[in-house]
Amino acid sequence: MKLRIFIVLLIISALGFWSFRPASDASGFAFSTGEKLVYKIFYNWNFVWLTAGEVVFEIKDEPDSYHIEVTGKTYASYEWFYKVRDKYHSYIDKTTGLPKLYIREIHQGNYRHYEKIVFDYPNHKAYSSTGRSFNNTKTSEIDLDGNYYDMISSMYYLRNIDLKSFQNNKSTAFKIILDNTKYELNLKYQKEDPGFKVKESGTYKTIHAIGDVISGNVFDEGVQMNFWVANDSNKLPVLMESPLVVGSVKGILASYENLKYPFSAKLK
Repeated sequence: MKLRIFIVLLIISALGFWSFRPASDASGFAFSTGEKLVYKIFYNWNFVWLTAGEVVFEIKDEPDSYHIEVTGKTYASYEWFYKVRDKYHSYIDKTTGLPKLYIREIHQGNYRHYEKIVFDYPNHKAYSSTGRSFNNTKTSEIDLDGNYYDMISSMYYLRNIDLKSFQNNKSTAFKIILDNTKYELNLKYQKEDPGFKVKESGTYKTIHAIGDVISGNVFDEGVQMNFWVANDSNKLPVLMESPLVVGSVKGILASYENLKYPFSAKLK
């Protein structure tokens, strides 16, 4: 099995997370340059939880964009089973929160994959190039019937919603592009938890939601993912978990630096 979950868990789980009300400028975003988040990934197989790897999210500054750099890797103790070295880049417009450029470089076992998406919102187009490497790709032109995001920009764009608007079991839809294909995913609000304990992470005030995932060689058809988001101005995902085709997986917030706002949702 190609265990493509070390980035996918953290990002696809967040796709469709919240519909978004655009900020008028970067000051309205829930994040800022310098923020760094580290998530630990755990894989469950035959009732045993294995510490499999980690994903690191960093925000770097560009003149008109936030450059989001994401790296995912397995720990050495897990690489007898499967080795992952993934890197993602997303350039997000500081005014609109819309993606401008996205690059994905996947190294998982013997599997290699490259994806580049150029978003041309003025002309309602996206140009998606995929292949085994950057010099061996096929490009597709995609019509944009509304706002679409890549896997990285969605997580940051969606952190700007007023979470209270999703009470009363309300659901929302969200659009992404992945491997030359457009997807619409759904998410449903579940409840607020004033003291949710996350093992090896802490206790948080959270909002719990369930969301669709993209089925394939990682997730079965109809599977939904559970995730819990810090109920404060930063809106960080603190725990995500889901069954897989084989076993199950979860990701927890392990560390954080340079948050824009005080982390008031963390109780201890």
